[in-house]
Amino acid sequence: MITLGRRYRFNAAHVLARLDWSPERNQAVYGKCANPAGHGHNYELHVTVCGEPDPETGMLLPAGKLDEIVVGRVVSQLHGKLLNRDVPAFEKEVPTAENISRFAWRALEGQVAPAKLWRVRLVETSNSAVECGEESR
Repeated sequence: MITLGRRYRFNAAHVLARLDWSPERNQAVYGKCANPAGHGHNYELHVTVCGEPDPETGMLLPAGKLDEIVVGRVVSQLHGKLLNRDVPAFEKEVPTAENISRFAWRALEGQVAPAKLWRVRLVETSNSAVECGEESR
């Protein structure tokens, strides 16, 4: 099996807060990230696919296909957005790094054939990253 990984960058803002919780509870759980004004990140999304290379081309996917899929299904949906307000998936789900990585996984799963989605890694800060993979879904 061969894996192929690509990195994508996007900028987005979010507020970590549940609408059904009081401001005090959100502050206690999410700290400064519960600020109603929100805050932003320069995210890095690492997408890894796996499979056997095509015997004719020697590639898992045609050149540029993974980029087209990831940009179309994930990056374009998140880049430059206030996630809580602009992305329907986060209207009721808190846009934590964990949930953003799961959003990316769900958007890409089954879309990278003939390869298979192997791992999604979201870097939120230089000290913080989360991963979602086949074994952790």
